[in-house]
Amino acid sequence: MSSENGQGDDGGAGAPPEQLALIRETVRKAKAPRARPRTWRGAALAGELPVARVLVDKGVLHLDRYFDYAVPAELDADAQPGVRVRVRFGAGRHRVREGRREGGGLIDGFLIERRAESDYSGPLAALAQVVSPEPVLGPELLGLARAVADRYAGSVADVLQLAVPPRNARAEQRPSPDPLPPPPAPAAGSWARYERGAGFVGTLAAGGSPRAVWNALPGPGWSEELARAVAATLASGRGALVVVPDGRAAARVDTALTALLGEGRHALLTADAGPEKRYRQWLAVSRGSVRAVVGTRAAMFAPVRDLGLVALWDDGDDSHSEPHAPQPHAREVLLLRAALDKCAFLLGSRACTVEAAQLVESGWARPLVASREQVRRAAPLVRTVGDLDLARDEAARAARLPSLAWQAARDGLRHGPVLVQVPRRGYVPRLACAQCRTPARCRHCSGPLQGQDAQVLRCEWCGRDETGRHCPECGAFRLRAQVVGARRTAEELGRAFPAVPVRTSGREHVLDTVPGAPALVVSTPGAEPVAEGGYAAALLLDGWAMLGRPDLRAGEDALRRWIAAAALVRPQEAGGTVVVVAEPTLRPVQALVRWDPVGHAVRELAERAELGFPPVSRMAAVTGPPEAVAEFLGTVGLPREAEVLGPVPLPVTPAGRPRRAGAPPPGEQWERALIRVPPGSGAALAAALKAAQAARTARGSGEGVWVRIDPPDIG
Repeated sequence: MSSENGQGDDGGAGAPPEQLALIRETVRKAKAPRARPRTWRGAALAGELPVARVLVDKGVLHLDRYFDYAVPAELDADAQPGVRVRVRFGAGRHRVREGRREGGGLIDGFLIERRAESDYSGPLAALAQVVSPEPVLGPELLGLARAVADRYAGSVADVLQLAVPPRNARAEQRPSPDPLPPPPAPAAGSWARYERGAGFVGTLAAGGSPRAVWNALPGPGWSEELARAVAATLASGRGALVVVPDGRAAARVDTALTALLGEGRHALLTADAGPEKRYRQWLAVSRGSVRAVVGTRAAMFAPVRDLGLVALWDDGDDSHSEPHAPQPHAREVLLLRAALDKCAFLLGSRACTVEAAQLVESGWARPLVASREQVRRAAPLVRTVGDLDLARDEAARAARLPSLAWQAARDGLRHGPVLVQVPRRGYVPRLACAQCRTPARCRHCSGPLQGQDAQVLRCEWCGRDETGRHCPECGAFRLRAQVVGARRTAEELGRAFPAVPVRTSGREHVLDTVPGAPALVVSTPGAEPVAEGGYAAALLLDGWAMLGRPDLRAGEDALRRWIAAAALVRPQEAGGTVVVVAEPTLRPVQALVRWDPVGHAVRELAERAELGFPPVSRMAAVTGPPEAVAEFLGTVGLPREAEVLGPVPLPVTPAGRPRRAGAPPPGEQWERALIRVPPGSGAALAAALKAAQAARTARGSGEGVWVRIDPPDIG
């Protein structure tokens, strides 16, 4: 080693110069470490408004209030109402130094307001950090969050978890574009097909706030009609918000708005965009750069400025019900926004829910429907296959399709694609003994066996393959299908029509569109792709599987799914035919044949009123271990007119199956009680349940219970 590489006099003894240079260069390029939030011991406070009122991000009901913190002078400029902050939470009175409370764990929160004095007489802790100077929580959004929390007996912090997306620093650093001027008022277009459609669009363009329940005609025109309603609202100088059930529907409305208004006038808020792009779009809305929003469930809280219209498409879809606490429904949130912002309201669907019918019956909203002549021109021909037809049909006993459905499929394939709706996914979801009809069960966990393909049997609960199985009752080895899934149906149709391609659309792979060429499209409900020029025919199989569910909404939901599929078929004048395999005397089937979902919903509403079921009454579900439910019901101060139904045992969650929110843990026995109050007492019921839950949480007493306002399934 030469003398140049010898030891030096500095602290780098023994290290070669090249290595020292590399280390120094690495240190220069390294980013400065972020300072940890301090306790601001001895720091001067802000000269004006030195008290910050903070909403801490803790979804505990007994902490659902604001807490006061001192504002250090160094944070004075950034600590503005609406920004994200970090505070120390949980320190006791005994941890006070120089008049400041110290200690506690760091927790996120929102700065609500600045004040000159605090209502709290003790020492205040200081704000630890302003996470970002971007104001993301405005007064309107905070008021909506409070209203939703009170409506669903939840906490504001839980609602803000749903309303404000997670921060993305890179998105905040990018400026939003300048807002565009209002567009010209659009023509009524296809809204003229409805009796009050043109007047509705004109009222929006003139700055009015109409409220309507819209029963859309069959066909793909609903997205363009929604876009025209949004354009009319923008023309009046106000903002608009549209909430749809899934990304496919959002993409259709997005395409229609872009074609009508061009780029830059609306934001698309869906999970497919990714966190950075979604947050950047959300910031553009919050900053006022964009005045129109189209999105899925989470977009119901989008901070649109000068809101003039809230619209919801297909409110009966399960996707509109939020699974996270406090589990609000998009329809109810938009109803609250329409009342708080005094803006227009549009509830649209091809079908009609009981809640939508109630809005019209109460006079709060006006119906927006087409004449019967327009409906007959737009709807396909609907034919039924009932139990008597199946008993007389030799082909139905020997094959998957009855003769009428077989003929409709064969005739339709001459002119275009044919849609086949199957209510169950998979190959053979349910199997039974071919000899004695005993359901096939797993030998390890007693879960139901399902056919993965023609050879493999697998347990739905534990996932184990089953080989060499025989019936424990009669000893037979052969099995028969109790329920046939979409993949098995596609396989059978492929053998029946070998010259025609078969496509499937379901949970694993959902198709958006299919060509107009002849093909068989097998789909589960909700995954039906749109065909170019419409389907020539549609087969709605196994209607009993949807109508036979033990649920109050079984008939309404079956009709909604049938109409959604049948609406993709060509009109009767163009040869469009729909065959539904279900008992024709049932009310939902008759409503489909007549294409009268509104009449079905009105009749359902009348029966619910006689029985005192939602939505005529307000209900809450209290779920938990039997002792906890009994204790809760004994301590809650319910309104005098409240009626407690139950409690009754809930089905035990099998081991290996995913646990839904509010369901018992695997193997545990829970109970559920329903609490019913008449109209006008819903707010008192929610307040009583929230107070009881907050008291139990503060005491830390016993096991917890789940409380849900307006549960979607009550049996």
